[in-house]
Amino acid sequence: MNVRQVAEYLNIKERKVYDLVKKGSIPCTRVTGKWLFPQERIDQWVAESMGASQAAPAHRIAPPPVVAGSHDPLLEWSLRESGCGLALMPGGSLDGLARLEGGEALICGMHILDPASGAYNVPAIRNARRHRGMVLIEWSMRVQGLVFALGNPCGIATLPDLAAKKPRTVQREEGAGTRLLLSHLLSQSGIDPREVNLLERIARTHTEVGLAILEGWADTGLAVEAVAHQLKLEFLPLHSERYDLALRRRDYFEPSFQKLLSFTRSPAFKNRAKELGGYDISGLGTVHYNGN
Repeated sequence: MNVRQVAEYLNIKERKVYDLVKKGSIPCTRVTGKWLFPQERIDQWVAESMGASQAAPAHRIAPPPVVAGSHDPLLEWSLRESGCGLALMPGGSLDGLARLEGGEALICGMHILDPASGAYNVPAIRNARRHRGMVLIEWSMRVQGLVFALGNPCGIATLPDLAAKKPRTVQREEGAGTRLLLSHLLSQSGIDPREVNLLERIARTHTEVGLAILEGWADTGLAVEAVAHQLKLEFLPLHSERYDLALRRRDYFEPSFQKLLSFTRSPAFKNRAKELGGYDISGLGTVHYNGN
């Protein structure tokens, strides 16, 4: 890492890095006039500074190259097309956050709404037991709503129609941001979930919500607009949300993540976001949380 990168990695100012170099307090080497900082030695130095055992290994166990958490069609496509080497393991925002905390994933995709403040993701990260060193990077703003078959056979025009007309409504799994959002939207509209015909069979991704309708075992469900465009379904927009990528600050500079970020600056990525629909990528890369 260079001076700027190690400053971001340690969440300190660049001036402080130079002070540490001058005192000989931080592991570094000078190459062609530039100070460089080997990440493994920096990790070891931090551990020793915190009083870790000298017998501790000089390297950390790297998390697997996996993106856990909430499913997003644009992210799924980008992981495949960018060649970044990251695998997708969708399982809901809260499940992904737990896997990130436990070292089972490099990145967590998440969209967890805090009903009290209306904020996305930051409150959930702050409440995580191991939030120190985590960062939240914006992926996109996206639109969620009800998807249903062409011709709208159930006559769904508003959210209250879920209670009034009782279409078979597919749910997402426990801990999924979309399931939490549906609960919030129903509460805002004064609708008791018991009045809605919620199916016991669940869908684990936005795409599975759309397929449930095409396959005929559900009439509607909450999903992102991109799914409606992909599967040629009708769409009733209900809510705009921010989808973020959470990861450890130390992993921000991993080649796989940097390759993914680099791909998002390509014309192919921008064209795909426009084709899918329902995405605003103008804030992509914005840091919304940088935990100490």
